Amino acid sequence: MENNLELKERISIEEFFGKKFKIKLVEEDVEKAAFTHYLNVIDDPEAKVFENSAIKFYKTLLEEKDSSEITWNDALEAIQYSLFEHKEKIPFPENPNPKFKFIDLFAGIGGFRLAFQQLGGKCVFTSEWDEQAKKTYFANFGEIPFGDITKEETKSFIPDGFDVLCAGFPCQAFSIAGRRGGFEDTRGTLFFDVAEIIRRKRPKAFFLENVKGLVNHDGGRTLATILNVLREDLGYFVPEPKIMNAKDFGVPQNRERIFIVGFRGDLGINAFEYPEPLEEVVAFEDVKEKKPVSVKYYLSTQYLKTLEEHKNRHLSKGNGFGYEVIRDDGIANAVVCGGMGRERNLVYDDRLEDFTPITHIKGEVNRLGIRKMTPREWARLQGFPDNYIIDVVSDASAYKQFGNSVAVPAIRATAEQLLKVLGCF
Repeated sequence: MENNLELKERISIEEFFGKKFKIKLVEEDVEKAAFTHYLNVIDDPEAKVFENSAIKFYKTLLEEKDSSEITWNDALEAIQYSLFEHKEKIPFPENPNPKFKFIDLFAGIGGFRLAFQQLGGKCVFTSEWDEQAKKTYFANFGEIPFGDITKEETKSFIPDGFDVLCAGFPCQAFSIAGRRGGFEDTRGTLFFDVAEIIRRKRPKAFFLENVKGLVNHDGGRTLATILNVLREDLGYFVPEPKIMNAKDFGVPQNRERIFIVGFRGDLGINAFEYPEPLEEVVAFEDVKEKKPVSVKYYLSTQYLKTLEEHKNRHLSKGNGFGYEVIRDDGIANAVVCGGMGRERNLVYDDRLEDFTPITHIKGEVNRLGIRKMTPREWARLQGFPDNYIIDVVSDASAYKQFGNSVAVPAIRATAEQLLKVLGCF
């Protein structure tokens, strides 16, 4: 027992997932996901779903570190010991006394989770396939999402009894074989997996998010099929979806997304009002870096020239494509993946004093003060607080992750309405 006590004293979660062990977060590693989920629900009924895989994983790692046989009970004791230190280092730990529980599908970096946790909820399952997003998610929530949600093995870890299903699922075309465009017509798409989970688990409500283009996707047939499945096949009350803009909820970003909420039919809910826009004036200066930023974010003269030529070519054809510089009193364009997400959100910043390049560029650093927004500015445009950790991945990954994320304040405002209808507060 003395040996085990010594063992527990030198165990930390960070050792297993940090620099010392350098365990790669790969999509197929179910046991790591189960282990971190177990830590977050260890005192809840949901823990049973993750327990065997979690203890098996931790026992294996303890034996690798200690080179001796570790019993099942010793592994469980070690988990309990490590839990306290682990939770102290997480910026956004779960609510110990939640008002409701939810799951986070296609979780990205946890925009839905932030919003629902702020409202008193506890997340009991997450899934996300992107390896870099998993690193960011773990750094902030202490949890590694499960991987491919289309796999039955992944679905088997979803616990029963949660209240709300959240999913920012990708937009995909369906093969509308039937007259109605029903459940079977969505097979092979990621929406089918969302619908299948709703069918099996019967949560009280769901909150789905997608790009604005879903409204007209495939001539409107895709959205019509989705609504038919949710309403007719699954039996949920689904009010008409609504296009919501992030700039209406306290962040200076013109980002329109479609929100779809639904309530289980037996709850007797037959009315829902999406939140009204706030009367809050916001501008880029509200999220702009307070201190001068690195020269690496400033455009080179050659890059700026290329952007100007590209824009002029489109202007000569009557197109409005091209880079854009957002004024401090302006509203940013939608932050999206790809180069144009950054190039349509350039800013003026004349605080740079040292123009010596620290990256390989063509030409010199421009003297006009034109730079890219920083990843932290993108995080603020999406409503992520400043204690949200983003430096565990490269800038390129961070831009991608925030470009793919939901705008937290818009999600929270709608979630609050949904939870009021459910009677959660």
